[in-house]
Amino acid sequence: MDPFPPWQHPIAPPSESHYERALAHQQQLTKPAGSLGQLEQIAVQLAGLQATDTPCADRIHITVFVADHGVCAEDISLFPQAVTGQMIANFVTGGAAISVMAQQLGASLEVVNLGTVSAPPLSEGVIDESIAAGTANLARQAAMSEKQLQQALAAGDRAAARAAERRSELFIGGEMGIGNTTSASALACALLHAAPQELAGPGTGLDASGLRHKIKVIELALARHGESDEPLACLASLGGFEIVALTGAMIGCAVRGIPALVDGFIVSVAALAAVRLRPELAGWLIFAHRSKEPGHQRVLQAMNAEPLLDLGMRLGEGSGAAVAVPLIRSACALHNHMATFADAGVSNSGND
Repeated sequence: MDPFPPWQHPIAPPSESHYERALAHQQQLTKPAGSLGQLEQIAVQLAGLQATDTPCADRIHITVFVADHGVCAEDISLFPQAVTGQMIANFVTGGAAISVMAQQLGASLEVVNLGTVSAPPLSEGVIDESIAAGTANLARQAAMSEKQLQQALAAGDRAAARAAERRSELFIGGEMGIGNTTSASALACALLHAAPQELAGPGTGLDASGLRHKIKVIELALARHGESDEPLACLASLGGFEIVALTGAMIGCAVRGIPALVDGFIVSVAALAAVRLRPELAGWLIFAHRSKEPGHQRVLQAMNAEPLLDLGMRLGEGSGAAVAVPLIRSACALHNHMATFADAGVSNSGND
């Protein structure tokens, strides 16, 4: 019996030989070197990650993790917690933004319920991984127990396993949970030793007064938590079940050789915790977009990440990552199908 959970298994480095060949191939395509900017970098990175000379992003697996947050007792959201359960039905019936994007992309979409205060209106099409009816109030006590932390990590890893079973070429993790920008902000503050005023944003649309209250709640949580920046301790103390599951899923995908396309603020905070746990994970992450949430840029900087898009989005659900998929597909198509100078009989002298 394996003594280690899957998220502690080895993560293989990207294939250096495929990376180098892809880089050399880009220099031979009928264009000035570097003229396709980040599109070139994406294709080369994917070639190394997928260990192939023809990188591809046709098979996309999207998992939306859903959970409620006890910190909502502090009145930090404009929306009632019942919305979390209601959105599960919206995901499954195709009405949510990520549902529309998944259909457009031909991606597989699954919804994982990790625990809501209100039961979802329907259960068909939902993967039940319920841990509890939401986390505890992180402003007053640890958000979850050690056992619950391990359960959430395992749920994320099982999503990565399903992505591997589908032979997915790219994984997108999304999230939904009323109150989860408060949790993510508190978690980022602990990991980065930053003040809540630097990272907390309006979430679902708080006004200035609501944001000031949210910052005070996060300050309470951080005072209770203390100075620890150990990733698992921070996740248990300040995280949400869906944030922890995202952490487990990204590590689980890298263990199985699947690149992860990282969504906005909340998923990036989960990625930061995951990279702190497993630094070798960093090369397996592609950052999709820069969220309008003010803390996102600080989190990206901590991982030296340069996202592909900046569209002012802050919806979550994995929607920003899904919007970036056509860009990645274009990068792969250009890499795989453009003619080389030799193929086209074009001189590349003075190509600068």
